[in-house]
Amino acid sequence: ITKVPHDGAKAQGEDHLSGQFSTTWTIALAVLMALLIVATVVGNALVMLAFVVDSSLRTQNNYFLLNLAISDFLVGAFCIPLYIPYVLTGRWAFGKSFCKLWLVMDYLLCTTSVFNIVLISYDRFLSVTRAVSYRAQQGDTKRAVFKMAMVWVLAFLLYGPAIISWEYISGRSIIPDGECYAEFFYNWYFLITASTIEFFTPFISVMFFNLSIYLNIQKRTKIRLEVLHDSQNFAETEMNSGINQKHLDKKVAKSLAVIVGIFGLCWAPYTLLMIIRAACHGHCIPVYWYEASFWLLWVNSAINPVLYPLCHYSFRRAFVKLLCPKKLKIQPHNSLQKC
Repeated sequence: ITKVPHDGAKAQGEDHLSGQFSTTWTIALAVLMALLIVATVVGNALVMLAFVVDSSLRTQNNYFLLNLAISDFLVGAFCIPLYIPYVLTGRWAFGKSFCKLWLVMDYLLCTTSVFNIVLISYDRFLSVTRAVSYRAQQGDTKRAVFKMAMVWVLAFLLYGPAIISWEYISGRSIIPDGECYAEFFYNWYFLITASTIEFFTPFISVMFFNLSIYLNIQKRTKIRLEVLHDSQNFAETEMNSGINQKHLDKKVAKSLAVIVGIFGLCWAPYTLLMIIRAACHGHCIPVYWYEASFWLLWVNSAINPVLYPLCHYSFRRAFVKLLCPKKLKIQPHNSLQKC
């Protein structure tokens, strides 16, 4: 979940952050970045490993969680490690060709992560609003794999061709030696179009799907309570059911709000600052603001394994089986239930 070229350090050019860190700050930042790598890699590796060793997880909706884990894992294993020496030393030391590869991978993985979040929300939306047909398709893994592949293809097409060919189409490169950022970094028209596809449309979609899920659950709860009300012995049953359902509704609303909120919190600052920065050609946004917003994208890759798979009983049970097999034998079923 990284947007390399558009990141503050890479695209800042003349106002690069590097060279301004004291030894103490350099060490502190290196430690924090290393911890982020560990959290991102370990969290997403657990999701992938659980999917491999536990065949019961291989349902259509869980394939999308696997796809998200793969993209986020590669962010922690490839994108962040290569960026650390750049931001700490202020110089890209791996050459222009590898810079392009890194940019393609970073934009690809970041965009793939976003599209996967939309796909997961859409899948949950279908599971609630079209439950019967949704269950009938759970064994159709070919359809799931096709959707997963399309996420990667569309994510690549959004930025990949532009990163690779921009300098050849424009006839020159604007990237100085020792820097690494996308040629279109200051092209406002391209960035506003790409941002609409990459963030604004996905964010609105995720909000719509999750709000629809919540409203649908509330509607079904209301119908269920009305049925109970019409039964003979409804008084005590309705009271208990109403209290329990109110608690569950609050829990569902909270979890759905967290999903939308974290997605927006991690992506909105960067997207808005990127557009503003391009419009004023980098002269109106302080580098550290842009840099901080950029790192939020990578933080999102570390949060996703907690936000999605860990809130599923089946995944949590698989994690316990992998990490603490003895605990699984004595742990009550209810203690592992879904968030």
